[in-house]
Amino acid sequence: MRTQHEIGTRERIVRATSRLMQRQGFEATGLKQISQEAQATLGSVYHFFPGGKRELAVEAVRHGDREFAEFLRAAFDQEDDPAAAMLACTRDLAEGLRESGWLDGCPVTTTALESAGRVPEIQQAAENAYENWRMLVRDKLTRAGFADDLAHDLAHSVINMLEGAELSAQVSQSEAPLEIAGRHLARLIDSYR
Repeated sequence: MRTQHEIGTRERIVRATSRLMQRQGFEATGLKQISQEAQATLGSVYHFFPGGKRELAVEAVRHGDREFAEFLRAAFDQEDDPAAAMLACTRDLAEGLRESGWLDGCPVTTTALESAGRVPEIQQAAENAYENWRMLVRDKLTRAGFADDLAHDLAHSVINMLEGAELSAQVSQSEAPLEIAGRHLARLIDSYR
């Protein structure tokens, strides 16, 4: 059983890795930089992640998955109506992105794109994250009365549009892509009622 100190150190390492990879990707993030950011020794990094950077990257993607899933749940809890919930979600995403100086986009995408086809365990962790997020959207829609097959397809569209709009907002350093995406997602959802 791990001590409280070990749990804290491991969590700091995972969070630091997630944030660094979110901002600069898998290749540009080194273990020494991770240990410095996490205020942990390099020995601690290897202690908790004997598989090295790949093992740590997979855990960082899982952390990003959990982080964004919590964000989605909170945004969806603001509104019973799924169309209004999409507007709340994109509004909150835009606000968080602006407050980060346009640096903290999706906690998974940068690492996933950079490692696609080369690091299958990271690619699988990313696909699991996207599926988890689609499931959250699908559940929101089915609770609102949408048929399972329609909710499934709309969930794919929602996550795809959120990912693209978030990236576009980062590049343009503007909330507009997310605001536009929110309006169109709300209209799309309303059109199927």
